[in-house]
Amino acid sequence: MSEFQILRENIHQEYREVVERRVYTVTGTRADEETIDRLIETGDSEQIFQKAIREQGRGQIMDTLAEIQERHDAVREVERKLLELQQIFMDMAVLVDAQGDMLDNIESQVSSAVDHVQSGNTALQKAKKLQKNSRKWMCIAILILLIIIAVIVVGVLKPWSKNGA
Repeated sequence: MSEFQILRENIHQEYREVVERRVYTVTGTRADEETIDRLIETGDSEQIFQKAIREQGRGQIMDTLAEIQERHDAVREVERKLLELQQIFMDMAVLVDAQGDMLDNIESQVSSAVDHVQSGNTALQKAKKLQKNSRKWMCIAILILLIIIAVIVVGVLKPWSKNGA
């Protein structure tokens, strides 16, 4: 941004020198700093030069006036474009800063997702092991229940088979 300010000051200083030379060409006297500043800010340089044209009637002054006006317009246009360019760079800086924050947020979310996936895998392994153990215990319980039922059935049927035979 400091380069922009330096460039802007250089352009302004160059324009100031052009106006000072033109005033000297038209009036034949050196203008003080205050007069130059007033001419640049208000754009009254055209009126002063038109007055000189009426008084002296020179064609060269008319050419000088046109050239000064063109340069004045060009300097204003360059200054406007430089201000627009500065605004664009400032907007880009804000966007880059915001994108940096978003990238940091995305990075933390990805890291968090990795942690959650790892804990999910651990939980799945534990669930598989628990399911395998519970199946084994269920089979053992069914087997014991069948043995108990078989013992009861045999115990109930054996006395009946002695009575009937």
